[in-house]
Amino acid sequence: MPDESVKVAVRVRPFNQREKDRSAKLIIKMQGQMTTIANPETPNEEPKSFSFDYSYWSHDGFQEKSDGVLEPAGGSSYASQRRVFEDLGQGVLDNAFEGYNCSLFAYGQTGSGKSYSMVGYGQNKGIVPITCDEMFKTMDKNADPNKRFEVTFSMLEIYNEQVRDLLSKDNPKGGLNVRQNPKLGLFYVENLKRVPVGSYAEIEKRTDQGTASRTVASTNMNATSSRAHTVVTITFDQIIKSESGSETKKSSVMNLVDLAGSERADSTGATGDRLKEGANINKSLSALGNVISALADLSMGTKKKIMVPYRDSVLTKLLQNALGGNSKTIMIAALSPADINYDETLSTLRYADRAKKIKNKAVVNENPLDKLIRELKEENERLKKAMEGGGVVMQEGAGLTPEELDKMRKQMEEDIRAQLMANQAMIAENAQSWDDKLAEARTETEKIDVGGADNSRKSKEAYLINLNEDPMLSGVICHFLNSGETSVGRKDASPVPNICLSGLSIQKQHAVIFNKKGVIEIESVSGSGSKTKINGIPLTGRKALCHKDRILFGSNHMYVLMNPLKPETADNSLPKEITWEYAQKEIAQVKGFATGSAGLSKEQQIVQEQVLEILPMVSEVNAVSEELNKQKSFEVVLISAAAQEGGDITQSHASNDLVLVTVKMKNLLNGNTWLWERGKFITRRYLIQELYQKFLDGENISNIPKEQDPFWEPTEDVLIGTSNLFLQSLSYCLDFEDTLNISDYKGQEEGHLKVKLEPCDNKGKPIDEEAFVDDPHELLNKPYHFKLTVENANIHKSRFSKGIMVKYSVKNNGKVEEVKTPTVKNTLTPTFNHSKVISIPKLKQENLDFFESGCITLSIYGIQEDTMPDPKLLKLNTRELREASMYQDLRALTINQELRQMENMENSTANASGRRATMFGNEIASDTSHLKTEVVLLQRKYERLQQKERRMQQICEEWSKKPDGEKQFEPFYRAVSAVANSTGTRLKTRVQMLNQVLQGQKYVRQMALDKSSVIEEKDGTQGDQDSFGSVDLEPYMNADPEDSADRSKRFTQNGNRTGLLSDINTKREVIKPARNAVSEYSANKKTPSKSNGKRPSSADNNKTESSACVLQ
Repeated sequence: MPDESVKVAVRVRPFNQREKDRSAKLIIKMQGQMTTIANPETPNEEPKSFSFDYSYWSHDGFQEKSDGVLEPAGGSSYASQRRVFEDLGQGVLDNAFEGYNCSLFAYGQTGSGKSYSMVGYGQNKGIVPITCDEMFKTMDKNADPNKRFEVTFSMLEIYNEQVRDLLSKDNPKGGLNVRQNPKLGLFYVENLKRVPVGSYAEIEKRTDQGTASRTVASTNMNATSSRAHTVVTITFDQIIKSESGSETKKSSVMNLVDLAGSERADSTGATGDRLKEGANINKSLSALGNVISALADLSMGTKKKIMVPYRDSVLTKLLQNALGGNSKTIMIAALSPADINYDETLSTLRYADRAKKIKNKAVVNENPLDKLIRELKEENERLKKAMEGGGVVMQEGAGLTPEELDKMRKQMEEDIRAQLMANQAMIAENAQSWDDKLAEARTETEKIDVGGADNSRKSKEAYLINLNEDPMLSGVICHFLNSGETSVGRKDASPVPNICLSGLSIQKQHAVIFNKKGVIEIESVSGSGSKTKINGIPLTGRKALCHKDRILFGSNHMYVLMNPLKPETADNSLPKEITWEYAQKEIAQVKGFATGSAGLSKEQQIVQEQVLEILPMVSEVNAVSEELNKQKSFEVVLISAAAQEGGDITQSHASNDLVLVTVKMKNLLNGNTWLWERGKFITRRYLIQELYQKFLDGENISNIPKEQDPFWEPTEDVLIGTSNLFLQSLSYCLDFEDTLNISDYKGQEEGHLKVKLEPCDNKGKPIDEEAFVDDPHELLNKPYHFKLTVENANIHKSRFSKGIMVKYSVKNNGKVEEVKTPTVKNTLTPTFNHSKVISIPKLKQENLDFFESGCITLSIYGIQEDTMPDPKLLKLNTRELREASMYQDLRALTINQELRQMENMENSTANASGRRATMFGNEIASDTSHLKTEVVLLQRKYERLQQKERRMQQICEEWSKKPDGEKQFEPFYRAVSAVANSTGTRLKTRVQMLNQVLQGQKYVRQMALDKSSVIEEKDGTQGDQDSFGSVDLEPYMNADPEDSADRSKRFTQNGNRTGLLSDINTKREVIKPARNAVSEYSANKKTPSKSNGKRPSSADNNKTESSACVLQ
């Protein structure tokens, strides 16, 4: 038979509910065999076009019949399930009857509709069930007495490179072995159960059995069903008896493969992980892609010598015959229509386009039965002689050591022994009549109870029905709640519970469900430490259950209570159908995360989806950490753009609102933390699942090297927080010095950082004060240089005393440059005095815009070390450590809340700082030393408030003693307000900067004393107001408060007022720029004035805008 290309079909599904809520845009179009995809980011670009054997439009244009079957609406091009079968499935069936091997596999990302096309849903059955049904209908029409049919059915799952038999309860540890037939060169699964079937009903029941097995396994093993491949194999034999009485067997093997989700490995962002290469995520699909590429190159003749890498994965071994072998193969690629899935959908189209170039050479598998049996016996004899003669004789291979030769010899001997046993099994099968084998299988089939099969009971009794992230696996497992008590727990409990569960966080005696005349209640078993959630809320005590309540046992077992006896108890706001997604959103809401999509931007909706995806994974990994006692805890952390390390230095924060979804791992023994990006965490979670499975299989995992432990991570610098340095002063060639807040990803203060900005020349020498400009545009098209000096820092938490450094990014001479200060160790008050000269060859408008609205983000890092923990902590297990940590967190939370309240009172005029911290959990530093530091800070703030109070009382007392004619309310109000709103540290810093100005004022007053003049000027802006309006600076300069009163008294005893006023006014003009600068600081102006000498306000300009939510 001539070579025949693989037939390829693509099919696009409708929008799902999430995409509808987000008002997703359609990016797929189809016309005939042509499929086009448009890039939503470049709408003016020409759409990319692909041509396939079939392009199925199933996005819209359908209507639902009374029986639930979807069919095309009038005049639409909607492709129904029936039409897809007629084009694809019927071809598979026809080839099977002709004796050809057939393969049909579905490819596409998770949620694209692969399983719907292959298996179907409800009344809309997919290709596999329709093909099986039509096959038995055709067999029933057979009227030839010399032809009989034999059909066997098998179902397996490939997950994490392990093969599980879905029709068998007993699977060996590590999965079934995949062997290679020495004679044919093909791979097969050793000891895979192949069940004889005699009707479509039997296949349907066996399929339900396999699906239930998948559901239980994915829940117990914490396996993600979207990462598993499902292979259904139907062996269809036609035995034809000739006139001479000899029998010929025409055999066809139909492989129906539902592949795992095809998410690209790089789409999750799993970059830089030391264990990425060790993960088996998408390994099978990557190997399949390599096989398809190699076969396409062979078919097109582009390369002469190509080794097709079938051996790279279990999947490609089993599909060797389907791809490039003796098989007629069809591929159906499922497409997601939404703009958010553009990259994945384009990848799927390219994959399918590559596959259509593969050519196969199928032949009819027809052999006389006698010849088959004879060949099997002859082969067995050869194999026996090889084994009896001392095994396989190996020739010395080039480059192979004796140890490697010995290992290879043992492997080949093992394969021969397995093949010998397989041949003997086939001979034994042929010796037993088909009718006997079918009778045995039917007896076993009738005993199968997959749960939920008895639909008549569902209308009369209360029951639990399972939920799974894979819609095909939801509603598969059903537990009826009999009258009285129903116990829930592990099967190793005594007595054995009524409902047996296994997996993470399931206790031997987990919970008890009470059913009294349709009234359902649930209670955790006292003292078991079991975890159960009702509608997302942890179960405490006994609770009545309503119809459609959601129950989560442990970490993975999600059920919905269906109570047909009390349907009125259901919440009216519940959707008609409860889904896994709904239940997970509910859990997220209870944890404080908003799940509504109204008013969210596209980026925010993506973040929301990522959080909903990752929350159950974090809960699962925490449960594994507890069970394996890894002394680690995990939580979801959202980091805003402003709080991210190395924020965008060319954009203002208003235009950059991207939020990073991360997971924080914390060492509960020494407090070290790591932030993992979402992709890295997903990879690690996969490896953690693999480690946990080894634990369940009885392997000793306590001695694995730490480098192979997914819970271990080498220490790394931790981001303490960030400070944003705004640059408006540079627009006016003004130097600028300020102490900035250091804020962590939650917007909470972690310390202070003192920095300085100075316009300078290209060698870093400060320019003189005359360089000030009124109009920033005067600087355009000229070289510009400024120096950024990181002077010192003050960090609150003692755990960071091991070492502190600062990093930031700047654009220097047109190139982005990473700058890092030296690391200062063994102190919480490091002095850096690190300067960097930044040069702009030619100042442009975009630079001025950046000065006006942009900022430089300074990232402050702390050094972490693997310190020895408190010996008392080593006696605690992971659960106890987490509880202790949470207790300390609660204490720290109370102290921090009080600190924030007091600070808000103190900084009432700085409320526009833009910082916002939304907390959903107890993510506060929990170490004891930090609590002590917080107490010290609290005491200092208290003392500062007392000082301010005393000063305000002094101002009030002085004002009350003045005669009524001299009392002016406006200066008095300004004096009190300035003291109330002063921030202490910054005020003191400003005052120190004005020492010279104050000395000048004292000089003027001394002249007044010498001339015995009296000064009592009441203009509200001068007099005894110093540089802060009505605020006396003496208390902040450690001067005696009595000096002011004494000085005023001496002033009133002198005359000659006029001459002295003229002299003083002259001096006031000299110090006027400094007075204005300080007055501007007190008024907290947001933008720099263009008057000579005024500089930007640090209190408003250096705001740290950060937003975070922490989810346990």
